[in-house]
Amino acid sequence: MFLITLGLLVTHRGASRRVVRPLIYEQIWDAGIRLLPIVTFLGLALGLLVIAQTTALLSRLGAEGFVGTIMVAVVVRELGPLLTAFLVLARAGTANVVELGTLRALGEVRALESIGVDPIHYLVMPRMVGLAVAVFCLTTFLILTSIASGYLFVFLQGVPLKPGDYVSQLGDALRWQDFVLLALKTASFGAVIGVVNCYHGLAKPLDIEEVPEATARAVVQSVAGCILIDAFFLVGYVFV
Repeated sequence: MFLITLGLLVTHRGASRRVVRPLIYEQIWDAGIRLLPIVTFLGLALGLLVIAQTTALLSRLGAEGFVGTIMVAVVVRELGPLLTAFLVLARAGTANVVELGTLRALGEVRALESIGVDPIHYLVMPRMVGLAVAVFCLTTFLILTSIASGYLFVFLQGVPLKPGDYVSQLGDALRWQDFVLLALKTASFGAVIGVVNCYHGLAKPLDIEEVPEATARAVVQSVAGCILIDAFFLVGYVFV
């Protein structure tokens, strides 16, 4: 389904502008913008529990020079993308399975096919693209929030670390490859979540009673897919 959706995205570009684009915006709104409050809270929690506490500990040990390296390795490369992907899965991914499974059970998907509308183009593509964009944007926002709040909590604890030193250590630890791999990883998370959830919502005719079971399978397989993608990119961080 993933390759079919990509093929349709390329071959139906003209139709996508007129029909699919509003549906993509709707997915970005539901899976992205509406999650900003909880992502902000999660960023503050990461800043306090991970960055601030780690920085304070390293300061007491006289190892402030490792602050940037730890921030990049833990928050930018791992926790930020994974937590955001799981949050989007819990909020928007499960909702998509329920919505599509219900449409399938009520025969509305067959009705679309009967009037010549491709369900993959109309139902799957907007969710795959919208979730990919949403996970990338939310991850970027989460990382920036956690870094900013992390220094705020460091300052409140009285740790003698100047803002310029904090930013410069982060800049020294970041490489241009980190930005590329972050974009690819988060977009992959969103695309996989979208495709897996659409598959379980549309793959076979469902009774209404089967929708919760399909949702549970979609969640488990989406989590497994995200972890496999994360492991793949972890190897990329080592060798790139």
